Amino acid sequence: MKRIRTAALALATATAALAPVFFQAAATAAEPSAYLQDPAGGEKAMKSMWTEDEMHKVEGQFRFHTGVQYRTVTRPGPVGAPDVERQAPDPATLAWQPSYEFAWSVSDSTLVKKAVTTKEGTHPIVVHAVLRGPKGAVVGEVHRELAGKPATGREKIAGGKRVGCDTGEYTVEWSLTRSGYGTLTGTLRWDSGCEQYRTAFAPDNGAGAAKGAGAGGQR
Repeated sequence: MKRIRTAALALATATAALAPVFFQAAATAAEPSAYLQDPAGGEKAMKSMWTEDEMHKVEGQFRFHTGVQYRTVTRPGPVGAPDVERQAPDPATLAWQPSYEFAWSVSDSTLVKKAVTTKEGTHPIVVHAVLRGPKGAVVGEVHRELAGKPATGREKIAGGKRVGCDTGEYTVEWSLTRSGYGTLTGTLRWDSGCEQYRTAFAPDNGAGAAKGAGAGGQR
């Protein structure tokens, strides 16, 4: 039992630095923990605009979650315990499963332009994103009209489209609109290369990592 647990921990350690990935028993999309963000920065980084009368402010942020999809295969355990089988990702089945996340913040000035703002009430928010392939063709698109949303919030939308590995550089165009106030827009570039995952999921790499972790190399 101890060897089985060590092998499992070692495999997790070997791929932790290459998020987004969690092991799946079937060909389902792994929940991503890495993304591209516009504007770049932390949780509070936002693009912003004021209405023409300078009494209402709209802020927005966009995150493109690449996602990873793959099947798992059964492989022998590390050196010294080959009979302890483990489930490992199959590099040949890698594909991307993008999703799109939008964040917004709406402020209203009460007395003075661009000052004494409040974030209250509900708001109609419209979000849109288009994923374009290397030649400009649309390969994915999402659109939602979100009625009655709070002044600050987030919405994550599954793309529902698989994208093949190593198929070139893609462009993501996004927009967020507070109806009656204005629209924020942006663009991100994304390289669909999967080489880092193939390297991490290679049979010899997984076994080697398990051996090292068993010798005290756990993080």
